[in-house]
Amino acid sequence: MIRVLVVDDEALVRSGFELILNAAADIEVVATATGSAALDAVERTRPDVVLLDIRMPDIDGLTILRHIREMADPPVVAMLTTFDTDDYILSALRSGAAGFVLKDTEPEQLAQLTRTLAAGGVVLSPKVSAALLRTVEPSAAAAIDAEVAHVRRLSDRERAVLVLLAEGLPNAEIGQRLHLSVGTVKDHVSAIFTKLRVTSRVQAALLAQRAGLLS
Repeated sequence: MIRVLVVDDEALVRSGFELILNAAADIEVVATATGSAALDAVERTRPDVVLLDIRMPDIDGLTILRHIREMADPPVVAMLTTFDTDDYILSALRSGAAGFVLKDTEPEQLAQLTRTLAAGGVVLSPKVSAALLRTVEPSAAAAIDAEVAHVRRLSDRERAVLVLLAEGLPNAEIGQRLHLSVGTVKDHVSAIFTKLRVTSRVQAALLAQRAGLLS
């Protein structure tokens, strides 16, 4: 079972997500919480995935995210946001968010996004990733352009792995698609991170989009 914690300041959002996710046979919402109770809930329930509202009145999601990332064995955290142009998205990415889920995501997609996160995949809606690239300040944009040049250093196989990684697939599914062992995929992902000079799958996915590798 994939253990999920939903953190949001709105009771309706919490109950809605809980109802949708608990309908999946392999997912259990172990708790829901407001922002002020989020860290205690993480410590108490030890979820695999945390769906965390990016903006809350009592404590903002970025602060909670940073505290979670400092834990010894942190869960995967994806940010919940209402707007695909949320100014906090880039900061959340830099703080270690594994993805972003729009609150108006179709119910039938929510369980699959959660499975992707639990398996180590990336969840970035096209609108959110496009917004990220639009909101990067000019100096950072120039740095990203320089980093995109590193994509040309990838081998054909590494580029194929990067595209599937950017589509949100975990290593096991990438291996199935490309007929590679999980160990070989891990080696390719490590080489991709080194060549692109990134430290996370989310950063690699954004560079893949910036380089025009994604449809």
